[in-house]
Amino acid sequence: MVKIAIQGFEGCFHEMAAKQYFRNNEVKLIYCDTFEQVFHNIEKDDGTMALVAIENTIAGSLLHNYELLCNSGATVVGEKKIHISHSICCLPEDSWETIHEVHSHPVALMQCRKYLESHKHLRAVEAADTAGAAKHIAINKLKGQAAICNADAARLFGMKILEEHIEDNKHNYTRFLVISPKEKANLVSNQEETNKASLAFTLSHERGSLSKVLSIFSFYGINLTKIQSLPIIGHEWEYMFYIDLTFDDYKLYRQSIDAVKPLTREFMNLGEYKDDTTEQQEENKTTVI
Repeated sequence: MVKIAIQGFEGCFHEMAAKQYFRNNEVKLIYCDTFEQVFHNIEKDDGTMALVAIENTIAGSLLHNYELLCNSGATVVGEKKIHISHSICCLPEDSWETIHEVHSHPVALMQCRKYLESHKHLRAVEAADTAGAAKHIAINKLKGQAAICNADAARLFGMKILEEHIEDNKHNYTRFLVISPKEKANLVSNQEETNKASLAFTLSHERGSLSKVLSIFSFYGINLTKIQSLPIIGHEWEYMFYIDLTFDDYKLYRQSIDAVKPLTREFMNLGEYKDDTTEQQEENKTTVI
């Protein structure tokens, strides 16, 4: 059995991603109110792993989670990308004529912005979690209130679905990182399948310092799939760079790392793992058919 700490409640997208990634394992989920609590769980128990959202195709990167990952000393051992589809739901006795508020996580509200603009009578209220918003309304029988969450969560809490697929962009994906205590990382990752890495580093505040690093990766045939900068608190105009790389040859990748390290001031290998392209591949198959 695998113990997985996630942020959110029953029926949330983190739960969906965890069950899909660990579909061949018996899973015990540890539900947490915040991402800080998620990382605290893997720090206090080396038998616990975590799954955390790191970026969305519409909302962008969750910058705070990068910071938590770096400070945790844990290791990324995998990733899962899932399609995000939102539904609006309410109590069975409510309807469009009776609801006046809609509750959800601020990112979900943003992803349904155009839909909400077309329903101006609904006041948007931020909540800690999508599924948690539905659960709160259902348990407390809050008439006149609706929630935005995935359809499975709505059914789980006995809510009535008013409309499905209300997200503005139908190509809406969230990428989740699977995180393990560093001591256990080798037990859950397979180097033979490894073709992706997440790195973090700082550079000297000199002209062309980032360009030199990127040129080395290009020379070794390493593909840069993401770059994210985050200001370093207390050091004006200095940044921590987070990058994701994919590669076909693990030895060349390791050689590129050896060449890059001397150019950095602080270097962290956050994890090496297998790239997840399942969702996009399935969507492409559907499009072709």
